[in-house]
Amino acid sequence: MSPSAVLPETTGGLANAAMKHTIERTAPSLKSIANGTYPALAELDAGKLTFTRNLNPKVVPEPDSPEVWSQSVCSDHMITCTWTSAAGWEAPRLQPYGPLSLMPTASVLHYATECFEGMKVYRGFDGRLRLFRPDCNACRMLRSATRIALPAFAPEEFEKLITALVSVDGEKWLPKSRPGSFLYIRPTMIGTGAALGVQRPKEALFYVMLCCFPPFDEPRGTVTADPTHTIDAGIPDAPTRKPGLRLLASRDDMVRAWPGGFGFAKLGANYGPSLIAQGEARERGYDQILWLLGKDSEITEAGASNFFVVWRTREGQLQLVTAPLGDKVILEGITRRSVLELVRERLGEELECVERKFTMNDLAVAVEEGRLIEAFSSGTAFFISAISEIHYRGKDLDVPLENGVSGKYAAIIKSWLKNIMYGKEDHPWGVVVEEKSLEA
Repeated sequence: MSPSAVLPETTGGLANAAMKHTIERTAPSLKSIANGTYPALAELDAGKLTFTRNLNPKVVPEPDSPEVWSQSVCSDHMITCTWTSAAGWEAPRLQPYGPLSLMPTASVLHYATECFEGMKVYRGFDGRLRLFRPDCNACRMLRSATRIALPAFAPEEFEKLITALVSVDGEKWLPKSRPGSFLYIRPTMIGTGAALGVQRPKEALFYVMLCCFPPFDEPRGTVTADPTHTIDAGIPDAPTRKPGLRLLASRDDMVRAWPGGFGFAKLGANYGPSLIAQGEARERGYDQILWLLGKDSEITEAGASNFFVVWRTREGQLQLVTAPLGDKVILEGITRRSVLELVRERLGEELECVERKFTMNDLAVAVEEGRLIEAFSSGTAFFISAISEIHYRGKDLDVPLENGVSGKYAAIIKSWLKNIMYGKEDHPWGVVVEEKSLEA
């Protein structure tokens, strides 16, 4: 694999050179031709993994419990692996889950040298564990790491380490008695070099944990005072609730990412600054921010998810539309990519996939003219989530929900993906993980 194979197509100039330089220096096996310019550094090697069993295992929380909703309960073990600029990657460790040790001058604490991935492991209805397209997550994390001046690695070694952790903790934390459940996987890399100078960190830590997560895509709805938009919440005297996500469009004073920036990389620096706007949206009764860009209010992402609309053009063409990747504003979501590929393959004659810039005015006009069919967000955490309302410049735009809780196409796409993830459909995207019992 050459460095160009993992770089975003639109990265150019100084950023492109720096990312390529990082790959060539820290993971020379990814170079198409080794030129011997840099001293040989040890590369990430899952074959050197050591295992220390957790002798104080935790209790697995019940589904939908407060512990699960806290998103803070992790499994018994974690993967860790350190890197130094002098020696490269050390042997990775599968060890008991626990605290990390950092110096106060660690690079990540001052200069946000951090990146991460979001994945899930699924307990299938056939009793087997599966990952969903882990190769895509591995390549994306490689792009993110090199963009934030962290070391490179061979993507296949990343996958092997994820698989090792899942194979050990999967049996207990995703028991076969709970088919259709999942754990969230969070691979992370941070700069740990203990120096305050503004420079590339000379030390880094890669670690992976499994966390209990609730299903955010369930149509629980949001509280609303409008009696015309209600569903039975099933709770006596509970506030009426509207299904689907309610989005608050961002204002001109804040953007999530910008052309030529690093929106294409999964960096903590993309998320921290957005939390204040997200908190304000929830204070006002909305679920997420719909991030807009520029004077024309181009639609980019919904919270931390990709955003899709289904509409008819004035010429009558039915389209699935999402923002393009070309200017590096949009994160190339694995779910986003899968949605587009499945729709092109299975609904190509019915629904045209279009990746292009579109604005809030385009959306508002489609609503006014009755051409908007549905809208939904896609991502790892929120999966496929129907959108029911968007607030923009003092007006609420109602988004149709064909079956009361979702649009037609969102429901179809969601069912296709779930069938692959949970083993109802045999598909190369669903990668089976063989489990290792710790009771032996």
